[in-house]
Amino acid sequence: MKQYAVVFEKTSTGWSAYAPDLPGLGVAGKTFAETQQLIREGIEFHIEGLRADGEHVPEPTTRVSEIPISA
Repeated sequence: MKQYAVVFEKTSTGWSAYAPDLPGLGVAGKTFAETQQLIREGIEFHIEGLRADGEHVPEPTTRVSEIPISA
């Protein structure tokens, strides 16, 4: 099982998400939960499409970390 980093961003109408290691994949939803589901499905669909087209499936290499800042 592979784990891809996903970036979630709050928008004026809900949420968006993308996986940096899978260029061209991005989703948007009204709620965080909806966006989580959409990106999960999107990653699976994107990888299936890459494989079906005989393309290389990128390895997950992006790391995400929260850095506490005293501001």
